[in-house]
Amino acid sequence: MHDLIHSLAKETICPKIEESGFCFANAEQVRSWLLTGELHALDDWQTFADSWNEMPIDEYMADGGRYRRRRHATLSAASPASEIKLEPHQPHYQSLDYNTLNGGIPRNFAPINESIVRGQTMQSLLYFCQSIFGEMLPSAKWHIECHQFRIEASSEAHGKPTPEGVHRDGVDFVLVMMVKRVNISSGTTTMHDNQQRTLDSFTLTQPLDCAIVNDKRCMHGVTPVEQIDPSQPAYRDVLVITFKNLNIQPM
Repeated sequence: MHDLIHSLAKETICPKIEESGFCFANAEQVRSWLLTGELHALDDWQTFADSWNEMPIDEYMADGGRYRRRRHATLSAASPASEIKLEPHQPHYQSLDYNTLNGGIPRNFAPINESIVRGQTMQSLLYFCQSIFGEMLPSAKWHIECHQFRIEASSEAHGKPTPEGVHRDGVDFVLVMMVKRVNISSGTTTMHDNQQRTLDSFTLTQPLDCAIVNDKRCMHGVTPVEQIDPSQPAYRDVLVITFKNLNIQPM
């Protein structure tokens, strides 16, 4: 499985990231890559997507917002070819350098259900990321985090996928994958260089649409989402997976 994905990543995705610092991959491409690696990679997709329902509110929003729900998991891999291991649940931390709104404190989010983390879809995505990012950092030791986000919009307020604005996450690589959009407009991803000059923009609309980012080279943001039909729930569900290299890189 991993060798097939590794080959696809090397030939298709890595050159785009090396050239631009990021890559947009549409749902059809991502589905093809995952199923080429493992025929049953997405067999539990519906259970995976349903796990975004009834998530707790993010209680750490410094802007007072109640529009974000989330869960979190921490994993590790000793090398680009190693087993990805689920670590004991722990707080998520970002410094104020990377998150001026909510950073600077440990944030204890509810854990992603272990059965979801160990399920076929999440495992396929994790090893997909490991294959891509390991191609670019072949001696890496990975600290991995998964985040489930639901951003809700209403007639009273838009939902803010990136309330901290255009930012970096303080890791090496990031995958942002669309899971579901319901009754919303906008939510456009914007890509920027480290001087915040705009490089590109695109909207993740279909389940499995992905943005794959070299976080050291690019900044990113997402425009607020707006409710379309005021009588119906409106929300944006995404999965974010980050890989941070714990090995010190030679100067």
